[in-house]
Amino acid sequence: MIDLKKIQKQIYQNKLDKGFNTKDVNFEFNLTYGELAEAFEAYRKKNSKVGEELADVTIYLLGLSEILGINLEKEILKKIKINKKRKYKRIKGIFKKENN
Repeated sequence: MIDLKKIQKQIYQNKLDKGFNTKDVNFEFNLTYGELAEAFEAYRKKNSKVGEELADVTIYLLGLSEILGINLEKEILKKIKINKKRKYKRIKGIFKKENN
C-alpha cells in the first residue's frame, strides 16, 4: 500500500533540499501543467516514456499539495466516494452528470 501523505512530504523535502520553488504557487501550477503537456506529447508520439512523464505529473501534484497544506490522499479518497455515487446520462454520445 502506498502512503501518499508520506510521499508528499518526501517530495516537498526534496524540493527544499535541492532549493526548488516552495513559495510561488502560480509557478508550481504552471510547472505541473507543463509536465502534463509533456505526458500528452509522449502519448501522442507513442513514446515509451509516458509512464515516466505521468510520474512527473504526480510528483508535481503531490509537491503542490504539500505546499498548499492539502492531504491529497484524503482528498482523492473523498472524491472517489463522491464519484461512485454520481449518476450520469449520455447525451449525444457524451456523459453528463445528472443534477440531484
